[in-house]
Amino acid sequence: MHFILWFVSCLVLLKVVNALTCFWCKSKVCLVGKTAIITGGAAGIGFQTALALASKGCRVIIADISNLTKAVDELKNVSKNQNIIGVEVDLASFRSVREFAKKILDTEPRLDILVCNAGIGEHKMRIMTGDGVEKTMQINYYSHFLMIHLLLDLLKKSAPSRIAITSSVLAYVSDLTVKELNPSPDYFEERKGWRTFNCGTYSASKLCLAGLTKTLASKLQGTEVIVNVCHPNGVRTSIYAPVVRQAIGLSYFVSSLYCLVCLFGKTPEEGAQTLIHLAHSEEVKLINGRSFYEGMVVHPPFQLTDYFCEQLWKASIEYTKLTPEEIKC
Repeated sequence: MHFILWFVSCLVLLKVVNALTCFWCKSKVCLVGKTAIITGGAAGIGFQTALALASKGCRVIIADISNLTKAVDELKNVSKNQNIIGVEVDLASFRSVREFAKKILDTEPRLDILVCNAGIGEHKMRIMTGDGVEKTMQINYYSHFLMIHLLLDLLKKSAPSRIAITSSVLAYVSDLTVKELNPSPDYFEERKGWRTFNCGTYSASKLCLAGLTKTLASKLQGTEVIVNVCHPNGVRTSIYAPVVRQAIGLSYFVSSLYCLVCLFGKTPEEGAQTLIHLAHSEEVKLINGRSFYEGMVVHPPFQLTDYFCEQLWKASIEYTKLTPEEIKC
């Protein structure tokens, strides 16, 4: 009985919070002549961001691993914009990211907006990729780090341009340290209770994205390329499915919490509004290196000390095997 009351109370609270805090981007900017790349643009927040930009006349390139044809067809139909293409990329492979970047550089004369949104929701450390990096960290963070560097010259050429990054409110509860930037096989088990709640490597990857934003913004000063990060909360997307499956049976609290999000959280359209705002709104054009929540600038995760960000940057160069010539900032 107590559990049912707790569950219902959380449901009511979630609905009230969503209703009171949901931000809507009202930008009227015309994007005809602009080009945007959106990773993870075939579904969820990424799809809604693609739709918003395409509806304003932007050329949109969907970078995803599956459902590209279906997503592109739907985007063209709804937005009435035919200037939309899909380009396959597997973020679990650095080679695939490099091939994607080469294709973009060979075929696109400009890049005004890069939206780093793709991600997976695994919260247990389970799989190492062929590149020797933990899978969730590689897909969510390291491959975006690599992609940004490979496309940075094109972004600079097209300046003023933007990089908009999707993190998560879970970045604020990550306990990742500089010694765990490529988490070991026992990363989850070391603090199983807490890392069940904070989604382990998922929250760690999102913390790294916030750290990347801070460092990259500093290094890009004077280039007219701005980078900002948003922290969506409680959005009903497929990213939570594996988290719920893994959490069930571990604790009533955790499994119920994520089930609530999946059932009663914000729609992808609602959850995408701040990311859309960062990608093109005039209100953001002079803001750089900041964290956003529901359209507002918020304090970045407290874990992002100068030391942490410096070590993260060095490790990212090492794991992605960037050459000195490829480091553009």
